[in-house]
This record gives sequence, structure tokens and C-alpha cells, in this order.
Amino acid sequence: MASVSHVTIRKRVAFLFLVISVIMVGLIGRLLYLQFYKSAWLSENAVDQRIREIPVEAKRGIIYDRNGRELAVSVSTESVYAIPAEIRNPEETAASLAAILALDETNLKNKLKRRQAFTWVKRKIDAETARKVQLLNIPGIGLTQESQRHYPNDNLAAHVLGFNGIDSQGLDGVEMTFDSYLKGRSGSIVIEYDARGREIPHASHRFVAPVEGNDIYLTIDVVIQQIIERELERVMKETQAKAATIIAIDPRDGSILALANKPDYNPNKFSEYSPKLWRNIAVSNSYEPGSTFKIITTSAVMSEHTVRPEDRFFDPGEVEVQGRHIHCWKHGGHGSQSFTEVVQNSCNVGFVTVGLRLGRESFYKYIDDFGFGRHTNIDLPGEAKGITIDRTKATPINIATMSIGQSIAVTPVQLVTAVAAVANDGKLLRPQIVREVKDKSGQVIRGFQPDVVRQVLDTSVTKQVNEILESVVSQGTGKNAYIEGFRIAGKTGTAQKVGAGGYSPDKYVASFVGFAPADAPQVALLVIIDEPVGLYYGGQIAAPVFGAVMKDVLQYLKISPQLSPSAKSGTTEAHVLVPSLINLSVPEAVAELKKAGLTPRIEEAGDRIADQIPKPGSRMPPGGGVLLYTMTPRYVAGEVTVPDLTGRTQREAADMLAELGFVINPVGIDGKDGKVIKQDPLPGSKVLSGTSIDVYFE
Repeated sequence: MASVSHVTIRKRVAFLFLVISVIMVGLIGRLLYLQFYKSAWLSENAVDQRIREIPVEAKRGIIYDRNGRELAVSVSTESVYAIPAEIRNPEETAASLAAILALDETNLKNKLKRRQAFTWVKRKIDAETARKVQLLNIPGIGLTQESQRHYPNDNLAAHVLGFNGIDSQGLDGVEMTFDSYLKGRSGSIVIEYDARGREIPHASHRFVAPVEGNDIYLTIDVVIQQIIERELERVMKETQAKAATIIAIDPRDGSILALANKPDYNPNKFSEYSPKLWRNIAVSNSYEPGSTFKIITTSAVMSEHTVRPEDRFFDPGEVEVQGRHIHCWKHGGHGSQSFTEVVQNSCNVGFVTVGLRLGRESFYKYIDDFGFGRHTNIDLPGEAKGITIDRTKATPINIATMSIGQSIAVTPVQLVTAVAAVANDGKLLRPQIVREVKDKSGQVIRGFQPDVVRQVLDTSVTKQVNEILESVVSQGTGKNAYIEGFRIAGKTGTAQKVGAGGYSPDKYVASFVGFAPADAPQVALLVIIDEPVGLYYGGQIAAPVFGAVMKDVLQYLKISPQLSPSAKSGTTEAHVLVPSLINLSVPEAVAELKKAGLTPRIEEAGDRIADQIPKPGSRMPPGGGVLLYTMTPRYVAGEVTVPDLTGRTQREAADMLAELGFVINPVGIDGKDGKVIKQDPLPGSKVLSGTSIDVYFE
């Protein structure tokens, strides 16, 4: 019996030892698991329970214009945070805060109940709301300073500057492309707590100071930016256009002096605007440039010696290419003219002829060299490449239409950069928007020098092209861009917009591009007006905007007026005003011109003047020639909106109707003192160009 008991005891001891061994192995295994596999997780959780780290946001760098004027700054603001472990009553806390901060109480309560060391309640609140939160004095709820972006000029240069998100990250414009320079490095406040969530008085509290971002100086000049935005506002109001863009660039170094689109938005309140308005159409939208592209065609044919300025052309009104008829804008054509006059008159037939002479390979060489169909690499987001037909698939009709600015789509920044190359002795430069980046001590950490892409044209060629473009403004379709005392070079453009199934009959883009002074360019300027209502010719609505902007810019830059060629040769003759001759009989028009000291040149046959170049009100040197067109207006046939003539004098009504291609039929008194009381057809009616409008005077 004793031996049995002894055996049983031994078995029990062995079993107990086995159990203890298994437990020990398990504990050792668990210890090894925690030590080697979970140590980082445990350490992190231990720190989370003991350490509270409150972020301190760095202030973004300031954005200045080229002269040191502030365009974007960061201001201090308060943000509300929570430490859920310290909150005793989440329900009551959520109710109190939700009422002040306009938050959803249920969502806030769930956030405050989460097991986390830190969470934001609401960020970047105003001073009065922050004061109300502070007065609540709720445990676990605190305030910390953050920075908020502020744009002191509101909408000014919005598409250049862009805007920031809630974490002060750049989301558009320069704020986005130079975010790494502007954002700085965030800091933090580190506080140690005990197991019950109480702050340890003499623990190792630590403040990691944030590092402010670097400052950026743009190439933009605030004054020039204000000038172009003022004119954009005016032209948008007058033409009721869908959109408009102006870009000013210094052709000598490629720096953008001003860039604006309308409609725009206020970056201080960007979320209140449609995202469509955030789009910088100056770099992101492609469009058919129309006749402004003829500057490129002119440069190409002159460079390749395909044509000389004095070479003669005959324009019968249309030209046939591969079975398609390309019409000139002037009904009946321009007749015999030199190539210089082809450019002055923006003659489609002449440009198609020289474009086909140039040939596909040579034409595409200049399209490529000027940078069309590829990015300009301007430091702004969302840049488009434009659209060009594949070189291998281009046919003669494609070359013909590209010669006049159709069948090719460019961005505004591409076009103004290419024209700036023509102004800059043929040297193509990358357009730049940032001048330099400085740290807070004022040291330049990144500078931007003129970035030459390639030499596109010889200097001798650009001199000839510039002289021809200057004659476009002094004698051709660009007369409304003329500025007294200055030599202006430029080109008008009117392009039909492409729609479903072809070109839209009633949607146009009016534009003007040019530079000044023509002999030593300092500013190149592009004006684009998208879908204007009523008048839509570039020479009529875009050229005057160009002239108004350029006049103020030249005055601001303190560029002195230049003497006219006649004055330089020793005479003192001033430019004379071109009178309005439209609807006068031919003898009356000739007499008016001789009285003004100008020379008439009559085109076609007819009894009355239907149109004239230069336009009424233009200025030109004494003895200059004025083209007088009879029989038919210069405008192509098609439905045109009849304007409201009420209250106009007979001369004013006649001029307005002639501008649109209508013929006036005055009814009532026969004189210049009467006023229009009614008309037939009524204002707003759609009738064919060339229609006779009955106008009643009293």
C-alpha cells in the first residue's frame, strides 16, 4: 500500500513538473515574442500613453512681386484640438463645442471617445470663436496656433498665385509648383503625463520650433498686373465675352510681367467658387490662333527666302487647294499687292500661297523650333502642349490652313513666347514666373537666369519681320493698337471656334499680339477675347485693349515716346486723324481725305464707300494712303445681329452699321443733327450681312 502511494506521488510530481515546464516555455516564448516582435509597438503605445505631442505648423514663405510687394502672406490663427484621454465627459464636451464651432454633435462625440493621443476638433477658426472655446476651460480641449494663407489683393493674379489647403499645402499655381520651398518644416510641443493623465510637473517637456518657409519673388509686376486686370474687366463688360486673357512678357529675358484670365476667383475663398474658375486658361487651354499665327508664317517664309517684302501677289478673293476653297475675309479679294501689304491686310490668299511655297518640311521645322506642340515648361501647373497635325500625315490643305492659323491649336503662353522670340532677335526663351527664392536671412538659395531654348531666326530676318509688323499697326488692320509717339508692331487675329461638325458660325476668338517699342522691344503683349457678343474682329475689339494696356505699361516703365520717321529726318509733321468715310459718296470721301492731307486708294467700283482701312479715328503720318472699298462691305456673308441705334446721330448710326456690314437707309430729316427714334429691322434681329437697315430720325 505504501509502495503504491509512493508511485502515485512520483507520478503527480512528474506531472506537476511537466505542467510547470510547459508554462515556463510558454512564458519564455511570450516574452521572446513581446521582446523581439512587439517591442516597437509596445514602446510606441507607452509613449502615446505618457507623451502628448501637439503639432506647431510652420509659416509658409511670403510671395512677393518683382519689386517686393506682398502678394501672399501667412497670418496666425487658432485651431482647436482634443486629447481624448483627458476628457471626463465626452457627451457634455461635444455638446458645448458643437454649439460654438458649428459642428455635428454626434460625430464630434464619437471622435472624442476614440482611443488616441491627439485629434483635431476644428482648425483655423476666427479670434472671437477661439475666445469662446477658451472661456469653456474644458479639460482635454486646447488651442494651438497655426498659420493661414492670406492674399491681400484678393482676386489679383489669382491664377498665378493659386491657393492652399487646410494643411497649408499648395494646391494650385505657384503655391503648388514651389510648395517645397514655401512650406517650411513643422515643429511640436511635447508634454509628459502620468498614468492618470495628469501633467508631470518636472518632466522633460520639449518645444521643437518650426522652421518658416522660404520667400519667393515672382517676375510679376503688381502695377502691370493691375493694368491688365482693369482692362480685362472693362472688355468683359463691354463685349459680354465668355472669357478673356492677357499675358505680358519681357522678350529680353522671358520673364512674365503679368498674366490674368477673366472670369477669375478669390483665393482667400476659393472653395466658394466653381473649380472651373480655378483653371488657368492661359497655360491650360488650347485654341486656334487665327491670323495672329501669321507672324510665324511670315517669319518662316522670310527666313527661308521663300518671299521678299516687295514680291507681288494677286488676291481674287479665294484660292483652291485640293478641291477646297479658302476665302479671303474681304469679299472680292485685295487684288494686286506686295507681300508687305499681304501682311498688313491679313490676306488669307496671300498667306496660303506662301505657305504652300514653303512646303511641309520647312513649315514644320519652324513650328517645332518655335515650340508649338510641346510644353514651354513655365513654372505653373496644368500646362497643355497644344495640338498639331502629325508631320507625316499633313497634306497640302493642312499646310494651307495652318498658314492662316487654322488646323493648329496653341496655348496663349506658347503664342506669346513665340512672338517674344521674334521680338528678341529670333532667340526663343523659356517663359519664367519666378525670379528668385530667398531664405529668411535674405540669402538667395535659388536664382533664375534667362533660359535660352534655341535660336529660331537670324537677326536680319527678325528686323525685316518687325518692320512689316510695325506697318500692320501704322497702315494695316492693327491701326486700333496704335499709340501716339511709339513704334508698335503687332498682328490682329479673328478665329472661328471649332464645334460639333465643324466651325461654329457664331462663335469667335478675337485677339491681338504685338510688342513695343518695335525697334527695341521691352514688352510683348497678347490679348485674347473668347466668344464676344456683337463685334468679334480682333482689330475692332482686341487691338484697342492692346493699345490701352501697352500705353499705360510703357508710361509706367518710363519708356519715352519715340519720334516718327519724318520727325527724325528733320521735319515736325505729326500724325493726322483718319476721318470716317463710310457711306459717303466716292467724290465726298476723296475730298475729305485730301482735306486731311491723306491719299485715297479706291478698290473696286461703286458709288458709295462701304469700308475703309485704316479705320475711322486712327492716326497716321501725313500723305499716308487710305484704302476705300466700294460696292460691298469687307465682311463675309452670314447672319449678323442688328445693333440698337436709338439716340445716335446719322453719322454715328451709319458708322455702326457699316462696321457690321449693313447699309443705312435714312428716313426722316436729311442732316447730321437728327437722332434715331426707331429702326427696321428691330435691334437684336438676325439678318444677312449687306442688308439695308431703315433708320428713322427726328
